[in-house]
Amino acid sequence: MNRPPLWPLTPVYRLALLLREAELRTGLRPVRRLRWPVVSVGNLSAGGAGKTPLVIALARALAARGAHVDVLSRGYGRRRSALPLGVDPNGAAEEFGDEPLVIARAAGVPVFVADERYAAGLLAEANASPCEAPQVGEPANPPLRVHLLDDGFQHRQLARDVEILLLSRRDLAERLLPAGNLREALHAAARASVFAIPEDEPEVAEWVRSQGWERPVWRLRRRMDAPSIEGPVVAFCGIARPEQFFRGLEQAGMRPVARLAFADHHRYTGTDLKRITAAARAAGAVALVTTEKDRARLGARAESLAERIPLEVVPLRMEIEDEAAAIDWLLQRIRACARHS
Repeated sequence: MNRPPLWPLTPVYRLALLLREAELRTGLRPVRRLRWPVVSVGNLSAGGAGKTPLVIALARALAARGAHVDVLSRGYGRRRSALPLGVDPNGAAEEFGDEPLVIARAAGVPVFVADERYAAGLLAEANASPCEAPQVGEPANPPLRVHLLDDGFQHRQLARDVEILLLSRRDLAERLLPAGNLREALHAAARASVFAIPEDEPEVAEWVRSQGWERPVWRLRRRMDAPSIEGPVVAFCGIARPEQFFRGLEQAGMRPVARLAFADHHRYTGTDLKRITAAARAAGAVALVTTEKDRARLGARAESLAERIPLEVVPLRMEIEDEAAAIDWLLQRIRACARHS
């Protein structure tokens, strides 16, 4: 996304990045380390890139291998709180943020939120269950514990051991904020330990190789768990890239006859619900469809909406090509970091 009228402000933003880099390098912004290894998942651009579904996929995969996993998040869009919080999966987006709620519900691991992810990590480590004692004759290997840092690429005041960077064709064509969507210049990708790219964008892997970066490249497949609905639907969402959601519905065989896009992290009001139901009536829709994040932000309003017309939530899942090998590599790195912590 290019915003030509804002190009004159880009040098100011670039200067702010340089000052932050100097502060990190000189210790004016201290980098703090938690007791357990930290795996960061992030991207270069503002807005959605699939970070949340990738965090969920990694949390599930690591937990399935016996690791004790938690997720640390800022909880964007929640009411400001000076205290770190453990996320209640049955709670409200206003308290925890929509993304932490989705992760807590879908991944089934503890999630902690705080403006400073270090504080969230301290709470996670304080609340961790004690290590189980080994049975007689078993080796006394403590369980592997790991923090997943959601949207962590720019949150550099928390030390991390593995840096997973989602990178797409769109990023390679972007400009720096505020004229474009990049939060950092492309050369910042050199910090990544792993590049996670869409499976249908081989040119991104070629670009990584052209930089001389010999790091693993994971290929990701986005998949929508769309229900089977006979008849037209009205789709609505408040996410960074709504066109991806609408296009995915069509690819899944749905017939969205109306599309309503709200601002990213939009908080729904009664007026919004009237607009949505009016669009459904006008289009003769048999159901409404939305995302998990939007369902979290709707809260109790979702039940009110569903009383008027059926409401279906379409989860987005992220699959890693050759996931077993990717998780093997990740576990090896985590174990090495745990031994030296």
